[in-house]
Amino acid sequence: MPFEERRTSTRTLIIKHGARLFVEEGYSTTSFSKIARELDISLGNITFYFPTKEHLLAVVCNELCSFQRDLMEREAGEGISGLLSYCLELTAMTAICEEDEVARDLFHSIYASPLSLEIIRNNDTEKTRDVFSPFRPDWTDSKWIEAENLVSGIEYATIMTREERTPLSLQIEGGLDAILMLYGVPEDIRRQKIKKVLAMDYRALGRRILGEFKEYIEKTNEEALKQARERKRRNPWRE
Repeated sequence: MPFEERRTSTRTLIIKHGARLFVEEGYSTTSFSKIARELDISLGNITFYFPTKEHLLAVVCNELCSFQRDLMEREAGEGISGLLSYCLELTAMTAICEEDEVARDLFHSIYASPLSLEIIRNNDTEKTRDVFSPFRPDWTDSKWIEAENLVSGIEYATIMTREERTPLSLQIEGGLDAILMLYGVPEDIRRQKIKKVLAMDYRALGRRILGEFKEYIEKTNEEALKQARERKRRNPWRE
């Protein structure tokens, strides 16, 4: 590793390399020992910043939520409604998890982690309020939180279904219908949105979104690394 890179924020380097390993090789198969070997640092250096691997996963989960927010904003600029964008997000995740074992392992680990699940729920509570408030105008803050607790369970069940007798299209349809019904979307609108999603090449959509997420992870962490280098250049005594 170049000397200049050694002088940058160790925490930023751990995030950059750990996130790449999580999305390319899998969360479950990536150990702190593997990250330490790749960075040529001690395990103690890693656990100083991240007591457990779950804490590092939470950072990647935050980046996933930021990516999804950016994607919805981009789709809104392209004229895609918030409701359809929400449907496309779950559709893409479900398709990704069926086709890609590494992605499936990452999403499973995120939803199974209390730290990451809390991040998902906090982020998605705000998102669903924006998308579904026209259908639930009288809901209180606590009601939106309660609904998201249920929805995160539906999402997890949808993306983790692996029964061979259950076609991917039925997984997507069942998950979307249950969630949209919970948020009070009328049946005719539910049918319309689900039909539109299922008419797409949702497998290709999943592959594209996964590729964009990997690029986002790399770009985000590389930018953070550049900023850390610049801070170190300006103040070489800073840790």
